[in-house]
This record gives sequence, structure tokens and C-alpha cells, in this order.
Amino acid sequence: MHLQEFVTVLVRDPRIQKEDSWHSYIDYEIFIHTNSICFTRKTSCVRRRYREFVWLRQRLQSNAVLIQLPDLPSKTPFFNMNNPNHVDHRRQGLQEFLEKILQDVLLLSDSRLHLFLQTQLSPEDMEACVSGQTKYSVADAIHSFASLNRRFPIEDEERKKGKNDADSDSESSSSGLGPSDDSISCGCKASPASEEP
Repeated sequence: MHLQEFVTVLVRDPRIQKEDSWHSYIDYEIFIHTNSICFTRKTSCVRRRYREFVWLRQRLQSNAVLIQLPDLPSKTPFFNMNNPNHVDHRRQGLQEFLEKILQDVLLLSDSRLHLFLQTQLSPEDMEACVSGQTKYSVADAIHSFASLNRRFPIEDEERKKGKNDADSDSESSSSGLGPSDDSISCGCKASPASEEP
């Protein structure tokens, strides 16, 4: 019996992060659960901010000129990160964007998409990895992020001092995502409830 391939993507858990004393931004957890052969890891959790989604969309578009990519939720000057409705509206828009992209076979073949979804590499590091300027391959980056993510949480100090370490940018280990099926089914069941109008 051949199992139907699936990719579940959830954008959830928005958190305000302080960049410095004046600037803050929101990042979101991206949870992937799949049995697709396109993916190196079958489950993953990373955190990404809006501007990284913008970068991803631009890169995917430049590599797939003939495809009409879905839109991101618009960047409005009135966006207020302290307004739960604004934040949830953006979260839903980001999730819909990823859901549509993950249905396109051509886009699924872009390594940048996989690095975006399954590592914490910065856009610059993703670009370097894809163009062969790093010692590690795309698969190496995804595997080493996954093993780091399982073993221990990476603290902020670790991130600041280890700028040259490709995987030191991780903040997603707080999700407590383990290999058990419980965490997967809970995450999937919880998603419709969070999509209130």
C-alpha cells in the first residue's frame, strides 16, 4: 500500500524579540511535519521573522520566473506588534503563503526553501550554502541543526559569540519538540482553534 504524501506546516507562537534598546520585532515558529521524500527531516521547528519571509519570496521568484508566487501579508505602516489581531492576521497570512508554496513541485526543489524551513541560517548564510561557498552542504546544515536542536537549547549569549557558527542562530529549541508522535498530533490538532476570525 502506497501512503499519500503530505506536508503539514504551522506558523505559530509569535514572540517579540528585542534587537536593541530601541528596536523589537516579532518572530514566528514554523513547524513542519511531513512524509515527503523532498524533505531531509520529517519534522522540524525553526523561528523566522517577516523580513526573512520577504527574502525567501524574492529568491524563489527570481528562480521560478514563470510561477506566480502567492503574496505575503502586506507590510502595513499601521502594524502594531502589541495588537494581537494584527499579529494573528500576519501569522495566518504567513502560514497561507507557506502552504501554497509547499504545493508547488518546482518551488519544493529550491534548496533555499529547505534551509529556510529546516535550519536557523541567516539569509546570507543560506545564499552562501546554496551557491557552494560553505564547507557544509544543504543536507549537512539541516542535519546539524536538527541534532543541535535535540540536544540542548542555545542561549542568546551563545548566539552572539558564535556568529561564524552556522547553527548558532537557533532559538527554536524551546518548543520541546521531541520525536514522539504526541507532540506532532497535538500541534496539528491545535491549529484550527488558533485560526479565529
